[in-house]
Amino acid sequence: MKAAVFDLDGTLIHSLPDIHAAIASVLQAEGLPPLDIQTVGSFVGNGLPRLVELVIEEIGVNPSRLDAMTEQVQAQYKKENGRLTRTYRGVEACLANLADQNLVMGICTNKPEEPARDIVHHLGIARYFPVIIGGDTLQHRKPDPAPLLETIARLNVSPSEAIFVGDSEVDAATAAAASVPFALYTEGYRKSQVSELPHDLVFDHFDHLPAKLASLE
Repeated sequence: MKAAVFDLDGTLIHSLPDIHAAIASVLQAEGLPPLDIQTVGSFVGNGLPRLVELVIEEIGVNPSRLDAMTEQVQAQYKKENGRLTRTYRGVEACLANLADQNLVMGICTNKPEEPARDIVHHLGIARYFPVIIGGDTLQHRKPDPAPLLETIARLNVSPSEAIFVGDSEVDAATAAAASVPFALYTEGYRKSQVSELPHDLVFDHFDHLPAKLASLE
């Protein structure tokens, strides 16, 4: 194993409070009813446009408002990003451990690239990730395999030398489509049972990940 590629939201970071705050602010400004954090959380994982689309469907807003509301949410999230977001327990020590083992690391997320870069800088973990592919970096986003394969290629390793670490159905499907081993973090934003998601290893705390990755070699 030479490389580990990570999803971001629900994997490395708990960002739902800031995402919910951005949605809540826009809904309030539009005079629309609020959505609770659990409902918004169930929409996370397929990128910002799809998240806003699901919000609109849930509330019953005219679909013609999608582009305008997506822009509003993106602008508001830029203001909120980092206010409440935190890394999951053990993330920083895990990344330091993997770096000491000379693993190269990247991020493959459906979050737009700019806020993805902003938040890893804000949280002090940007130095571990020379490559970050966001949901708007390429023409396609997860679960299409292209973003993951591009992340791996930019890390100068082959797919057989990498593993993808994520928390969701989208991440599991992406790894399968790319024929890349998948490590499932169980404490993120998945909706399905662990047994329903194909994975090569599973973990519930980042303290456990380095040893589990070593066991695959």
